[in-house]
Amino acid sequence: MNPHPNASQQPRRRRGIYLLPNLFTTAGMFSGFFAIIAATQGRFEHACVAIFMAAVFDGMDGRIARLTNTQSEFGMQYDSLADLVSFGLAPALVMYHWSLEFLRHDSATLGKLGWMAAFLYAACGALRLARFNSQATQVDKRWFVGLASPAAAALMAAFIWTCVDNGLSGEQMRFAALPVTAIIGMLMFSRFFYTSFKGSRKDDRVPFWSLLILVMAMIGVALNPPVVLLVVFGLYALLGPVAWLWRKITRKPLDVSIAATND
Repeated sequence: MNPHPNASQQPRRRRGIYLLPNLFTTAGMFSGFFAIIAATQGRFEHACVAIFMAAVFDGMDGRIARLTNTQSEFGMQYDSLADLVSFGLAPALVMYHWSLEFLRHDSATLGKLGWMAAFLYAACGALRLARFNSQATQVDKRWFVGLASPAAAALMAAFIWTCVDNGLSGEQMRFAALPVTAIIGMLMFSRFFYTSFKGSRKDDRVPFWSLLILVMAMIGVALNPPVVLLVVFGLYALLGPVAWLWRKITRKPLDVSIAATND
């Protein structure tokens, strides 16, 4: 005799994942993986474009999940792992194959510094993502603590793309690529605050003039993609330390609410 006669009538919970947002996440990870493969084959312009495509897909998957009400813990974890490939490993390896590996021709020590700088960037990307996940519900949504990994990857890709587009080889730029890689990596794990462009504390609306800036940026990208992208993301990366220095000088606190800032 069945002790629970209604047990068979209860609907069983189906195990599965939401296809649409995870499809965009997979496309972003594929773009990052393609960037690594293209870099090993010397197709650095294609690798840079692939990193930007990964950033586009990364910006779409979360929004699609919210619009379709298909958020899930699996999707969040999968997105973080995909970001580590696309914005941590891919930019570091593209920079290494393009420029940093040539440092070994100068000396064994510089050669080690080259791959160590690439590893530093990848490690800072992983730490940045781990900190973001652990503080997702604690930090004011209007701000990022540290340079966001997609913006850091875009800056790395824009730097390489601009050099390639202007006929500068990675071997020529190896002494510039070394500090660029290390500094961008450390900015990701820094405590500088960057605007997230997510509106105010009460809602997601942004000022109307931000639309004009977006249109002007799109026009600029259409005219000269690598240079304009380098300028845009370079200025954004400088925004954090410059704003921090300005607040130190003026002693004006940042309007931000954080429940916990320590890992």
